[in-house]
Amino acid sequence: MNIPVVYEDDWLLVVNKPAGLLSVPTPKNESRTLTSILNLDAQDKGRKYRLHPCHRLDRETSGLMIYAKGKSTQKKMTDAFRARLVAKKYIAFVHGKLPHSTGEISSAIESKSALTKYKVLAVKSNYSVVEAMPLTGRTNQIRIHFKNIQHPLVGEDKFVFRKDFALRFKHVCLEAKELNFRHPVTGKDVRISIDLAQDLKDFLASHD
Repeated sequence: MNIPVVYEDDWLLVVNKPAGLLSVPTPKNESRTLTSILNLDAQDKGRKYRLHPCHRLDRETSGLMIYAKGKSTQKKMTDAFRARLVAKKYIAFVHGKLPHSTGEISSAIESKSALTKYKVLAVKSNYSVVEAMPLTGRTNQIRIHFKNIQHPLVGEDKFVFRKDFALRFKHVCLEAKELNFRHPVTGKDVRISIDLAQDLKDFLASHD
C-alpha cells in the first residue's frame, strides 16, 4: 500500500493511516498491519532502523500515527502520551445536533477516568461535524463518549446498532487530524496536521 508520509526526521516517522487497516496486530496476530507494511517497506529500501508505534489508532479510524526509529525514542514518545503531553485533535461526524457548541464528556471507560473536549464545527440536516480533543487515551474513547451522550458517530456499528440510524457510512467517520508535541530528542515544538480523508470529504459533499 502507498502510505502517505506526513513528517520524517532522524528519529520519527509520522504517516497518514487509511481507514480499514489495523495499526498493530490484535491477539489474533494478524500479519498485515500498518506497522508490518511500513517495516517491510523500510527493509526493502535498505533502512537500518525498525519502526515502533508510539500509540494506536483503531482499524476504522484514519489519520496521523507516530512511529519511532528505535526503542529509546519510542519510550520517550509513549511516556509523553501517558503524561498527556501530546495534544490530539480529531474530526468526527456525529448523529444529530448537539445541545451545546462546545463541551466536555467525562465518563469512565473500563473503570478508568476518561475526558474528551469537543467543539461543533458545522451542523448539517441530521448530523454534526465535530472537533474532538481526547485528554485521555482510552481505547475507542471518542466513539464511546459520543455514544454515551446519545450522539454516536456516523458509521458506528460496534457500540450501537447501525439499523437504528438512517444515515450510514462504510466505516466510522473519525480522523486523527492534528498532533502537537515537543520533539523527544530535539526539544522543538512539532505541529502536524492533515486534510480530511477523501471519502469523508465526499460524504460531506453528498450529505447536507
